[in-house]
Amino acid sequence: MPELDDRIAVVTGAGSGIGQGIALVLAQRGADIVVSDIDLVAAEAVADEVRSFGKNALAVQADVTDRESTDALASTAITDLGRIDILVNNAGVGGAPGWWQRSSPSPEDWEATYDVNVIGIVNTTSSFQDYLSERRSGRIINIASGAGRRGTGGFAHYSASKAAAINVSQGFALKLAEFNINVNCICPGLLWTPLWEKIAERDRIKSGETVLTGRQVFDQRLEASTPLGREQAPEDVGKLAAFLASDRSKNITGQSINLNGGSYMS
Repeated sequence: MPELDDRIAVVTGAGSGIGQGIALVLAQRGADIVVSDIDLVAAEAVADEVRSFGKNALAVQADVTDRESTDALASTAITDLGRIDILVNNAGVGGAPGWWQRSSPSPEDWEATYDVNVIGIVNTTSSFQDYLSERRSGRIINIASGAGRRGTGGFAHYSASKAAAINVSQGFALKLAEFNINVNCICPGLLWTPLWEKIAERDRIKSGETVLTGRQVFDQRLEASTPLGREQAPEDVGKLAAFLASDRSKNITGQSINLNGGSYMS
């Protein structure tokens, strides 16, 4: 369904995991993609995948915690591709380097998650908002998490950052509505991505588990918490992002949509 033909999307953190899935689905739906990631090699690899669908792709290295870097991302994207229609703020972390090896979050974990998961959204949105406002058109989609719906013991730094991401999304939705810009948030559940591999390994170490693998720990949690009994995939998030980026969602803004197999209902 080429519903995004002639649209151009920027996806941050698109070098792997959910961001990669979003970039590829948007390309399959017709959009050209700016693949942004702090890892340029990973971004280039995903850009090559986008091109395999016959779409234009531009790989840009960007650090969402640095406003100068997100300003440069916006300038490069607009200059090289001519315009931007869709911004997906997906970049996220679970903590500072080595966070999965700690039984409880360190001060550095709190700082890192807030810097990337919250300030990253603020920086990137701020870098694009004047351009989108002048055009009086745009879709902004922020990736939060089901963890942002309720506190979690031992992983509170991540949950708090995702709760803030939901709130920030609502704030931007109110601010930008007068410019015909829709801002929404997706809250994924359990996905076997590089981030979740580390979460599962952390849980395995914390519990003293010596028999089960990280994947088996993930599967146990999935079975216990997800009524539909199946994990989500990056492509599932991409399909919801494609809907929110399309004209079909023109009257949806300020919403945080669960995509979790029923593990949290609201």
